[in-house]
Amino acid sequence: MAAAKRDFYEVLGVDRSATDDDLKKAYRKLALQYHPDRNPDNIEAEERFKEITEAYEVLSDPQKRHLFDQFGLAAFQPGAGRGGAGGGIDLEEALRTFMGAFGGGGSIFDNFFGGGGGAEATTRGADLRFDLEIDFEEAVCGSEREIELNIPGACAACQGSGAEAGSGTERCRHCNGHGVLIRDTGFIQLRQTCPHCGGAGAVIAKPCRACRGEGRVKGRRKITLKIPAGVETGSRLRLAGRGEGGIRGGPAGDLYIVIHVKPHALFQRRDEDTLCDWPISLDVAALGGEIEAPTIHGFRPLKIPAGTASGTVFRLRGQGLTGIRGVRDGDHHIRVIVEVPARLGGSQRDALRALGAACTEDNYPQLRQLKSQFAEFMEHKQAMGP
Repeated sequence: MAAAKRDFYEVLGVDRSATDDDLKKAYRKLALQYHPDRNPDNIEAEERFKEITEAYEVLSDPQKRHLFDQFGLAAFQPGAGRGGAGGGIDLEEALRTFMGAFGGGGSIFDNFFGGGGGAEATTRGADLRFDLEIDFEEAVCGSEREIELNIPGACAACQGSGAEAGSGTERCRHCNGHGVLIRDTGFIQLRQTCPHCGGAGAVIAKPCRACRGEGRVKGRRKITLKIPAGVETGSRLRLAGRGEGGIRGGPAGDLYIVIHVKPHALFQRRDEDTLCDWPISLDVAALGGEIEAPTIHGFRPLKIPAGTASGTVFRLRGQGLTGIRGVRDGDHHIRVIVEVPARLGGSQRDALRALGAACTEDNYPQLRQLKSQFAEFMEHKQAMGP
């Protein structure tokens, strides 16, 4: 017993106000999902395919849709006398409708996925990647580079056509100019793009000797590249249409430049923030003062409090990098390192000895704290026995 038919709008998953484009979009999606080629030996999928095709046949026809909107499924029952789908459609009829909805010609899936007989036998060139190492200063300020790459481009001899001058194309004898090979299984017709002409239906009569019919040749190409300020290692710059040339006049691929920033001797980077180490003298660390701190924008004044320990980090707001998107300026972090004076003269040595004699343990709180911790350790160790 045949299953009861459902409302055609429900079958396609659209509402009653759906436009022709809405109907075709819904039908294509469902038809591809349930097509017999994608569901071999699946009776349920075949019945679903016929059901959605019948629904599309009715709703895509203005007169049939009007009848359906007025009388519903009753308008298309056998003996209704109003024309239309009658007792349903068979698989062959459903496949013809499918081919019509997808523009005919070629493999039954070719027109949806970009293939199909009669198309030009062109192929888009591949996307290419080039790794570029730049200096830290270039990442900070931005720069312009000229790079030279060995990239296949259009053949000058044939202007990318792949044919010798004065030569053209001739009909492909394998598919007889249709661009597809057809095999009848007795159940359905199987169509595939002709592998000899690539679906073009024609082949080059006399291939270009310079490119051997490909329409492109290898060659060195110079490319001017603008590097924006703020790039970092891993940043990718896309140059549309600057990749590998297409086959026989096909569009070129894209070129992706991947940035690698060389380490810098002084500055480091963390996102938009910059960091560096900078020495300060013993007297400034002890007594305090003001120093000129280096940033990527130049020296900036920095106040050092009295008693600053070596390794203390100070932050200068807004003195870091501007991000590649220009959202905000990072900060600059400077870690001060107390530098012990070297190569002292006699009077300098005497001054330091006098300072040492004048200072007590109270002048060295860090040393006093560490001594206390060490004494506590030794006390516990002795309490545990030898």
